[in-house]
Amino acid sequence: MKVILTADVKGTGKKGDIVEVADGYARNFLLKKGLATQATASNIHSANQKKEAEAFHKAEELKAIKALAASIDGKSVVVKIKTGENGKVFGSVTSAHVADALKAQGFDIDKKKIKMDSVKTLGTYSAEIRFMENVFAKITFVVEGA
Repeated sequence: MKVILTADVKGTGKKGDIVEVADGYARNFLLKKGLATQATASNIHSANQKKEAEAFHKAEELKAIKALAASIDGKSVVVKIKTGENGKVFGSVTSAHVADALKAQGFDIDKKKIKMDSVKTLGTYSAEIRFMENVFAKITFVVEGA
């Protein structure tokens, strides 16, 4: 019997897959528990439309993320931090400080996406923003005393 899976089923397939399974398995397990629907012509058509729409939305999201990465790449931001004598920084500059500086320039970036080394002195440093796999941007930030 052909069924369309409505949830991931271990050993059978992923959500949205159209699979051929034994009649008893389909009737007594998959259909009864709501893990699948019968593969009629209209159900197959709607499942294919959902897959196409999902692929389109993923492509649009990827395009938007790549555009954001391109607009941030090469930017320079200034991070103000409290300092003591001789320019020694109290604490260290974290990715949260860099994220706040980027937010001031209009870029809302999660601090967890910013990869950088530990910074404990004034100066110019670089950081990498990883949006997703194979999509990243490099920025520089200047640490100044406040």
